[in-house]
Amino acid sequence: MLRYTIGMAFVAVFALSSFLAEPAPNSNQGKAKTARENYETYCASCHGEKVEAFVDRKWKHGNAKNDLITSVTNGYTDLGMPAWKGVMTDKEIDELADLILVSLKNVDQYKFASKPTSNVFASEGMTVKLDTVASGLKSPWGLTFLPDGGMLVTDRAGDVYRVDKAGQKTKLSGVPAVVAEGQGGMLDVEIHPNFAKNQFIYLSYSVPKEEGGEKLATTAVMRAKLSGNALTEPKVIFEALPYSKTRHHYGSRLAFDKSGYLYVTVGDRGNEKENPQSLSRDAGKVHRLHDDGRIPKDNPFVGKSDAHASVFSYGHRNPQGMAVNPNTGAVWTHEHGPRGGDEINIVRKSANYGWPVICYGINYDGKPITSLTAKEGMEQPLTYWLPSIGPSGMAFVTGNKYPGWAGNLMVGSLRFQYLNRCVIEGDKVVKQENILKNIGRLRNVDMGPDGYIYVSVEDPGYVFRLVPMAQ
Repeated sequence: MLRYTIGMAFVAVFALSSFLAEPAPNSNQGKAKTARENYETYCASCHGEKVEAFVDRKWKHGNAKNDLITSVTNGYTDLGMPAWKGVMTDKEIDELADLILVSLKNVDQYKFASKPTSNVFASEGMTVKLDTVASGLKSPWGLTFLPDGGMLVTDRAGDVYRVDKAGQKTKLSGVPAVVAEGQGGMLDVEIHPNFAKNQFIYLSYSVPKEEGGEKLATTAVMRAKLSGNALTEPKVIFEALPYSKTRHHYGSRLAFDKSGYLYVTVGDRGNEKENPQSLSRDAGKVHRLHDDGRIPKDNPFVGKSDAHASVFSYGHRNPQGMAVNPNTGAVWTHEHGPRGGDEINIVRKSANYGWPVICYGINYDGKPITSLTAKEGMEQPLTYWLPSIGPSGMAFVTGNKYPGWAGNLMVGSLRFQYLNRCVIEGDKVVKQENILKNIGRLRNVDMGPDGYIYVSVEDPGYVFRLVPMAQ
């Protein structure tokens, strides 16, 4: 179904005592208020500005209309939920409950009824069937394509496979050691734009380090030559500093732009208080490098003592999708929000994307991260998802094999296990569709040089080719 990202107001019934304000007598008695206004006045300080983020939850006291009215009217004072009777009128509470029910439908659109019964999937623009390209994997995180018609596939457990045109996979030797814990491991893979001559490939991964008796890790990028089924001449060309003992938010997507610059995403490593807004820390950034790791002279923070010169943009949470727009050459990314607020952005030189100062989501415990969704000097996303879909992987549809999807942007969903089709007009996402429903945790999507779309799913891990069928 098509949908737009729109804000709907509702009240939360879960106890968050440390954030709830005591109700005061209604000084606007007799003045009609909308449900949105009542939410913003009485609920937003506790439950966050964007109410769609909060509706994505388990309802402790029920979510039928009568349950909602009872919770709002009488509260659960022992649990920290105040009673709003006498503050809001019965009519206002009734309207607020209606908005809750409408908002719940935004979550229900992702509750796909059943698992696929065949390998054929119909959508509004195309019907495709899935051809299996590779199997026997766990978490195929990164994909890239070789001139001989084969491909390279990373498995987060720590391996890199060469898959030939017949689907036979061979494990490469010479790959670096990784920290395959939490969200870490062997992550993305990309080939050099001039691979046919130099045989260079690039791997992003979580690299280990022992320090003070602790095992630390960070995002690193290694360049190596692909010699048959072995990697030779390895060189680490990027290492995100400082290292951390956390095991999540590595980012790690790789992409070359049309000028041959290499872009690297690095997540905030779970330290949103220090990393994303500090230019002297590599986490929570998109970095821009020459193909050998040198810093481009026109990077925005070159020569600044309080900044790392590889930083191209900052204020990111955990970007796990990146693609170059074939029409404009601009680098597009998406990133995970917390509980709500996944974003699509265009990466702009020296731009601040706001995390955690501005955010459309809330924390996993239900508490607000910030009261702001916008601030001067900080970029707004092209679109955002409430609830979070868990985006991973990103590709623009090119060529002529998918006329119904031409120019669309494809984004994988880990959480809801489908492929998100975004219709693009200029720099705007104008509508979306959920396709390949319940295919599995969709980790990556890429356009092959043969003109086909490839997707990978995990646990169990497969790589599929999307083959168009006659309409």
